[in-house]
Amino acid sequence: MALNDDYLDYPLRRHGYDHERYAWSMLSKRPPVTWPEGKTLAVWINISLQFYPLNQRGKPFKVPNGMTMPYPDLRHFSLRDYGNRVGIYRVLKALAAHNITPTFAINAQLAEQTPYLVQRLKEHGGEFIAHGWNMDHLHYGGLPIEEEAELVKRSIETLRRVTGEPVRGWLSPAKHQSFNTLDLLAENGIEYCADWVNDDMPYSCETKTDGLTMMPLATEIEDQFVMSQNLHSEDSWVTQVKDALIFCWKSPANRVAACLP
Repeated sequence: MALNDDYLDYPLRRHGYDHERYAWSMLSKRPPVTWPEGKTLAVWINISLQFYPLNQRGKPFKVPNGMTMPYPDLRHFSLRDYGNRVGIYRVLKALAAHNITPTFAINAQLAEQTPYLVQRLKEHGGEFIAHGWNMDHLHYGGLPIEEEAELVKRSIETLRRVTGEPVRGWLSPAKHQSFNTLDLLAENGIEYCADWVNDDMPYSCETKTDGLTMMPLATEIEDQFVMSQNLHSEDSWVTQVKDALIFCWKSPANRVAACLP
């Protein structure tokens, strides 16, 4: 069945994008980025520290990596808790050995419940960015704006209070948003967001109040995506990360490679 002619006739139909969040542009047409000390590649190491409630609600969908068995799924709950009790300290040791300063995207509830973990992260050094309240409190279309506004405010203010840091960045649980999320982030003093993965470079995004900078994370070389979802081996993931870094390093556009360890 053919579409009616009026199907593609709407107010914002035009060359480029049909929204006002950011301007359309080709990567090859943008001015090259200049990094400090003449460097040709920037690598952003972002580590997500997450809390999955045992009694997850699953609204509006079952969050990726959440509990998988009927309540109480203690085996999988404890497996996820292992990362925050044991695994992260091994990661910090590896980062310290190579003098790497990461970004810590942490759920506000986890930060509030684990002061020792927060202190160790602060001692290592690195920027804290808000990762929502927990992995079962999603931002989505249909969530009343009053509820989302309270959720955003509580998440950011709690993390600022617990860490004593300004908290300028945001990564939504499951990278999921509503149409109101970006405006609410800007209202709460957030300066950049890592949810959208539609570019190789940071770019400006408009909100109702202040502008945001989008910082795309390279999902295609994220460890969880490559190994847990695509079921590739650890060696295959390492190869993919190396290939991506080499490609970006050789690129005349001086693109950013952003990855999750």
